[in-house]
Amino acid sequence: MTRVFLILFAGLMSFVAACAPAPDGDTSSGQVYRIRNADKVQLRMLDSVNALRQAAGRQSVELNAQLTAAAATHSRDMSIQNRPWHFGSDGSSPLDRIARVGFTGELVGETISETYETELQTLTAWMEDATTRTVILDPKANSLGFSWFQEPNGKIWWTLIMGNTTPASIIN
Repeated sequence: MTRVFLILFAGLMSFVAACAPAPDGDTSSGQVYRIRNADKVQLRMLDSVNALRQAAGRQSVELNAQLTAAAATHSRDMSIQNRPWHFGSDGSSPLDRIARVGFTGELVGETISETYETELQTLTAWMEDATTRTVILDPKANSLGFSWFQEPNGKIWWTLIMGNTTPASIIN
């Protein structure tokens, strides 16, 4: 299992190196990471999160359309507010946002970022922080929502939401 993780990790890092923006988000060189093939970005994130969860002995998560809709709304809203935080411009919390899109499961956690980095570089940064790593590896999670908003200048607002679709009566 360790060997599989190392192979996956090496493959991910080679991809990251191939599409990395200028160092430290420097856009003065004209190199800005532009999101293309949006469907592949989501699948890369899902596969990467699941590889990390598997290496930590956790169950895989599935992409959830409702959580992804809540993530997309929040990414755009953070851009409008020009600040990365967990509350919407209308005062909404992550719980409010998932309820608005009809998600009836449990919110496990939300992870956000404001960056010029790729999704995999962002995931790497999240995994280096104990708080966001705990959200991504939470054993209760079985579903994931992931989206972003990229501004014309290249800045990207990322939102990842982890949830659990299993009714509480089954868990207890």
